[in-house]
Amino acid sequence: MNQKISKIFKQSGVIPYRVQNDNIEILLITTRDCNNWVIPKGGIAKGMSPPASAAKEAWEEAGIIGQVDVNPVGSYRYRKRGKIYQVQMYLLLVEVLTEDYPEAGQRQREWLDVNIAIQMVKQNSLKKILHEFLQLKSNSCLPFVNIQSSL
Repeated sequence: MNQKISKIFKQSGVIPYRVQNDNIEILLITTRDCNNWVIPKGGIAKGMSPPASAAKEAWEEAGIIGQVDVNPVGSYRYRKRGKIYQVQMYLLLVEVLTEDYPEAGQRQREWLDVNIAIQMVKQNSLKKILHEFLQLKSNSCLPFVNIQSSL
């Protein structure tokens, strides 16, 4: 009965996307050590909703501003330095891509076809969410909230 209960750290993140020549592209960023391609994510900031916090992370890590769908598209878990993180994912339709942002010198970013993005991320559960995104993309009736004013 002496089981150690691990705390699960809650995070939120975005799947940043745009439509380019009738193709949907995803913006992936590298981890700070540039070893893995990931999506912008981070801890939920105190006093912010998960979608607004995800938009803040998108700005800080990728220099993007846009509309975050307030409905989560899925979640996944990962382990880092012995801790377990649960990431709630939201769609972000990118409207602005800036060159000057907080982590510009620490990460690379690249627009990719969704199928290529799925191949480049390592987390199987994130691959699954991106694959499900392919099926959601044709639904243009999703409710969006403009997060720009909260940055």
